[in-house]
Amino acid sequence: MKAIVVTDRAARTAGMKLVEQPEPQAAINDVVVQVHASGWVWDEQTWPSTWTDRRDRDRTPSIPGHELAGVVTALGYGTTGLSVGQRVFGLADWYRDGTLAEYVAMEARNLAPLPGDVDFTVGASLPISGLTAWQGLFQHGRLQAGQSVLVHGAAGAVGSMATQLARESGAYVIGTGRAAHRQTALDFGAQEFVDLQNDALEDVGGVDLVLDVFGGDIAKRSAGLIRAGGTLVTVTGPTEARPANGLAVDFVVESNRAQLSEIVRRVRDGRLRMNIGNVSTLDDAVAALNPPERPTGKPIIRVRP
Repeated sequence: MKAIVVTDRAARTAGMKLVEQPEPQAAINDVVVQVHASGWVWDEQTWPSTWTDRRDRDRTPSIPGHELAGVVTALGYGTTGLSVGQRVFGLADWYRDGTLAEYVAMEARNLAPLPGDVDFTVGASLPISGLTAWQGLFQHGRLQAGQSVLVHGAAGAVGSMATQLARESGAYVIGTGRAAHRQTALDFGAQEFVDLQNDALEDVGGVDLVLDVFGGDIAKRSAGLIRAGGTLVTVTGPTEARPANGLAVDFVVESNRAQLSEIVRRVRDGRLRMNIGNVSTLDDAVAALNPPERPTGKPIIRVRP
């Protein structure tokens, strides 16, 4: 099968190569999925799991990519809940070969059924962004109707999903980002926008929840905006910034079949849409995943036409 592999951590995406690899086999509780489309996260090659297994042993050459939509072609021993020929989408394991390939073997529990009226490109765009937004807002942030939430990077893949979910739940949403992204953030439902290059973040005042995708100084300054009892939620790792009278939570997104099913149901209902960026083929993936600047929309690789 064709697959993208990486071998040089220092080279990052510049070290990607399209090669022929053996097709994976389904282990216990696994399925093999014929990948139709794969999502991509721009900083994936900075993650330790791209290069090592769970025991911290080198596993290069490795196949990156963790989001996919496709069709089940084989079931491992003991696998239940899915069937051969079923359309699925989901989040592949962090420490195993991923989805920038024609086939991937992964745990069945990390997949959810993909309805026939949802395109594979859309399905592949949802897992990381949708689950990160859902878990950040509701599991870790405990967002309630009537609260205010500051969504950093509101025009990006995670931020645009979080903005829509928060608005639908009855929250007041303030988005942030660069000036060029203002209209996109507003189009996805932000009620206010803060240009982090030119506006004073502190002028936002107090909020009940911050969903942070930037870390560093932005997270530190955001901690000072949290009202008593509120929460700073970040996906950038442990932060020294802690609200004076609230919580600071950092988390790594986890696959959840029920949440995936709820997210795709909202997509079908027209209540949720994904900010999809450049769509390219597997043959063109190496060039497509080396853009001159960080993408705003979710990059998608169409593995099958």
